Amino acid sequence: MNVNDIICVGAEPLAMVDYLALEKPRPRLVAEIMKGLQKGAREAGVAIVGGETAIVPDLVRGFDLSGTVVGIVKKDSIITGEQAEPGDAVLGLASSGIHSNGLTLARKTLLVPRADPKIIRELIRPTRIYVKEISRLLRSNLEIHGLAHITGGAYSKLKRIGQRAKVGFQLDNLPEPPWVFKTIQSRARVSEREMYRTFNMGIGFLVICPKQAARQARSLLPGFRQIGHVTSSRGVTVRASGKEFSVIKY
Repeated sequence: MNVNDIICVGAEPLAMVDYLALEKPRPRLVAEIMKGLQKGAREAGVAIVGGETAIVPDLVRGFDLSGTVVGIVKKDSIITGEQAEPGDAVLGLASSGIHSNGLTLARKTLLVPRADPKIIRELIRPTRIYVKEISRLLRSNLEIHGLAHITGGAYSKLKRIGQRAKVGFQLDNLPEPPWVFKTIQSRARVSEREMYRTFNMGIGFLVICPKQAARQARSLLPGFRQIGHVTSSRGVTVRASGKEFSVIKY
């Protein structure tokens, strides 16, 4: 999650430190967490240069894992989103599942009445790491106007770019949501609007760029899907299941 966040400004992630707080000593659990961190770091191309483990029974139930990533970007290459303009394409890369979006709601709805193995696999599926794809895109020198990691808040995340550039977004070509999101919506009886304000719904990372650059980007990375475009009207609007609704206004 950290490396996906840091590439949103065009930075190259370099190093990570982690902090693991536990209620009580659990050597086997710690070993498995470290294996996961090592695998993620290798995939993202970063070094884990340090970390800390603490046993704090008065503060933690179970365990709490956090991390910090440091990256580098030239000052004149920082991507803030200010260059986004009406007519730009919004490209999306698929998510690997729920990622970090709305896991509290997901657990409450999916683990009842029993813990189905298929559901458990979805809840613990690692977040897709987008560093290699986005780094390749940035090295291609294509004109990129904005980058967004779709995490908590889902598509309302575009507010950061929209407010800076004084533009809005029309997302009218989103993919059919994977089954896990449909299951959550059905069991929790949540509206379409709330789903697209909470979950990634199948798209985990967005790139905003001119139309010509979009064609080149899709040629460079076939996994890209154009899911919408930038508009002059403020706010984020989604079309899904034959309905159109506002995700956020600003």
